[in-house]
Amino acid sequence: MITQMSRNYRNMTNCPPFPSEIAKNLKVSFEFFPPKTEKMTKTLWASVKRLEPLQPQFVSVTYGAGGSTRERTHNTVARILKETSLIPAAHLTCVNATRDQVNEVAQSYWEAGVRKIVALRGDPPAGHGTYKTPPGGYAYAVDLVAGLKNVADFDISVAAYPEGHPQAQNIDTDLDFLKQKLDAGANRAITQYFFGAEPFLRFIDRARAAGINVPIIPGILPVQNFSQVVKFNEMSGTKIPAWMAELFEGLDDDPETRRMVAVAIAAEQCRQLYAHGVKEFHFYTLNRADLTYAICHILGLRSYQKGSVGAKNKDE
Repeated sequence: MITQMSRNYRNMTNCPPFPSEIAKNLKVSFEFFPPKTEKMTKTLWASVKRLEPLQPQFVSVTYGAGGSTRERTHNTVARILKETSLIPAAHLTCVNATRDQVNEVAQSYWEAGVRKIVALRGDPPAGHGTYKTPPGGYAYAVDLVAGLKNVADFDISVAAYPEGHPQAQNIDTDLDFLKQKLDAGANRAITQYFFGAEPFLRFIDRARAAGINVPIIPGILPVQNFSQVVKFNEMSGTKIPAWMAELFEGLDDDPETRRMVAVAIAAEQCRQLYAHGVKEFHFYTLNRADLTYAICHILGLRSYQKGSVGAKNKDE
């Protein structure tokens, strides 16, 4: 009786599902960036170890603007592959390299056992305002995807932009570019971060109507520094809802409360998306585990112990 009444109440109020229900079929992945200093290295690996027991589908490692972190990205991916149970996905871009150089990097990943790549056009090097195709290089992400498929049978993820790429002519053109990347051989798309559920749900509707049927994974950013995100959004084109700005109002000098607000916002965002059928999330960790771990815990994910049922095998 009580169980049924509770179920009916939740149906009437359209409440998101309970964490135990979400965790049954929830999939997550995490993004890291290669560290620059010894201190940043320690922070990164503490975060990797903290999040590893949550059994993500994969963890991606970014590639700096202009290919500036090429060696550090490779070293980070290699260490993840060697020292953890995690499945790494290496970012590759078109910037500042010839096709042969990119293919060589991709081949070295394949020989090292890396099977997942995140293929991106990439940002121009620092000081260069607009993107230009490097001499002898891949022009765009669609060309990179096709080239990688010629190197080896990589599992490839590409970027998607729920609110449109800031340099796209319009959202329809941007969606057409996404379709081209997928038609070239990409297996899935991971979105730029967004806030709330509506931008992603609208985007999915447009993508499915355009004949895009591969998995599209929402990118979730737990906001640790609201002021920084506001500045970055001016370049990325992501919109900040008024309600979100209000929640962070007056917290510039209160990092502890900001973190709690960030967890609440991102967890609720995931719960709303899950209620609309979304079962997989990609978290931009910024190399810190605390917020992402807390969000995953709220969603019902729990750590496994080594040797327990459900521990991942890289060969699966």
